[in-house]
Amino acid sequence: MKSTAEYLQDLKKWLADTADTPLEEMADFFIRRLHDYEEHMSVWEQSYQIFAESLPADCRKLLDLGCGTGLELDRIWRKDPQIEVTGVDLCRDMLDKLQEKHSDKKLVTVCEDYFQFDFGRDAWDAVISFESLHHFLPEQKEMLYQKVYHSLRDGGVFLLGDYIACCDEEEELLRDVCLKKRQEQGIAADCFVHFDIPLTLEHETGIMKKSGFHIEKVLDNPDGATIMIARK
Repeated sequence: MKSTAEYLQDLKKWLADTADTPLEEMADFFIRRLHDYEEHMSVWEQSYQIFAESLPADCRKLLDLGCGTGLELDRIWRKDPQIEVTGVDLCRDMLDKLQEKHSDKKLVTVCEDYFQFDFGRDAWDAVISFESLHHFLPEQKEMLYQKVYHSLRDGGVFLLGDYIACCDEEEELLRDVCLKKRQEQGIAADCFVHFDIPLTLEHETGIMKKSGFHIEKVLDNPDGATIMIARK
């Protein structure tokens, strides 16, 4: 396993090598990679299974933020095919593939920015998101997590699986590079781009706690995802 210093050295080299690579808009990025998306994401099989096992036994209504083609939902419905799901994603092509795979399930898909989508209040037994929220700034996440909190029923669960920055230096470095690229390319603040700006675990869970959540468990898995289980 690499040390933090070795990891940061490799990261800085990659950032230097890709300095001239333009940012891609989020939906366009995934449309161009739809053909091999599920193969690429299959490395997180253990995390998908943990998501399914971590839902409350009485979960009936679930909101999935950034659901893509629904790899986490494949496992959830395998465990309980009666769960009603609303999946929100910016990429219509991905949602079409999700609906094609699960035409027999209680599924509603919404092609929309989940920062703008109305989650409702006291509407869900669980809200989940896997490998989607590491593209957003802390202030955006704070607003989103407050929405998630108020949309959950009392005792409801927020399952978040995502990249986590190894240290403050990685968090700050990636954020600075992303903001610089946005400025150089004249990209508006409300345009979503595909560039990773993960937070440290301390900062990620801090925002969740500030939004009202109690952090029940944090799992750091061999497949590289960190899963946070929070409850209202």
